[in-house]
Amino acid sequence: MEHRQLGRTGLRISEITYGNWLTHGELVAEEAAVACVRAALDAGITTFDTADVYAQGAAEELLGRALRGVRRESVEIATKVCLPTGSGANDRGLSRKHIMESCRASLRRLGTDYVDLYQAHRFDDRTPLEETLIAFDDLVRQGKVLYLGVSEWTADQIRAALDLADRLGLRGRIVSNQPQYNMLWRVIEPQVLPLCRREGIGQLVFQPLAQGVLTGKYRPGEAPPAGSRATGAGRAPRFIGRVLGDRLLERVQQLRPLADDAGVSMAQLAIAWTLQNDGVSSAIIGASRPEQVSENAAAAGIRLDPAVLARIDELLGDLVDRDPAKTAQMMMVKPGWARPAA
Repeated sequence: MEHRQLGRTGLRISEITYGNWLTHGELVAEEAAVACVRAALDAGITTFDTADVYAQGAAEELLGRALRGVRRESVEIATKVCLPTGSGANDRGLSRKHIMESCRASLRRLGTDYVDLYQAHRFDDRTPLEETLIAFDDLVRQGKVLYLGVSEWTADQIRAALDLADRLGLRGRIVSNQPQYNMLWRVIEPQVLPLCRREGIGQLVFQPLAQGVLTGKYRPGEAPPAGSRATGAGRAPRFIGRVLGDRLLERVQQLRPLADDAGVSMAQLAIAWTLQNDGVSSAIIGASRPEQVSENAAAAGIRLDPAVLARIDELLGDLVDRDPAKTAQMMMVKPGWARPAA
């Protein structure tokens, strides 16, 4: 397993991050989930990503139990705050009250006295940005949080936070962004990535496999495999339903010869593609079986030939979404939200 710096910080994280959205505490039994964490550690993965809202806290608890006995200094734990964790009026968003209470609860569930990376899971346009940033800064000063990040913020939102932190003289500064990013969904490329490169903000990208679509397991004209996310497991069908279609699936199947020629699996090809972008610090993988972890972790260190990258763009070009407005329209906290979209 290779490691990269998180943006311009001194923190080094594994090229592959193990994440437990849609799995721990929800779709995968605890024994299997713990086995996946152990497989991640065996593969050299040191970075683990979760959130307070995943399975309403159960994912954090399970990750904490799975890492019990592991030397705390040998791993990097990231979690998030913002999305609804209860029915109360203050059980969501980025107010000082919710940030402080959520951080305390996350530390308890994870069984640690600090997290390496604390991320604003979405932008909250109902809370003054100054209030949010000062609350985060206080957590850094208290030693409960080492680094700060955001997830699915637009370039304008990130820019505003950076400028305000500088004006306020805050110690805590955004050093990471966690966006959805894969061969098909590239909305961060026009605006977010250029800004983050200039400002030294690293990307921890999620859904590098487009929830399994880029593994090639969904074939045109065929029913999805039994037990796959497209058949109704969890919340995944809402994403997969947007992209499944024979035209796209036929293109994805045309990626298979590229993977074969490179001596990698389709999943490894997709993950390596995200890591080829010099703005990406790590790709987040999830799994329901240990062997999936081992296969996906092997994408670390793979460098694809420029001709392969060009052929991928040629095959998928007209199907790729690069509209930066998609983030702005879809990802802000709304008062009626009950559960997260991702």
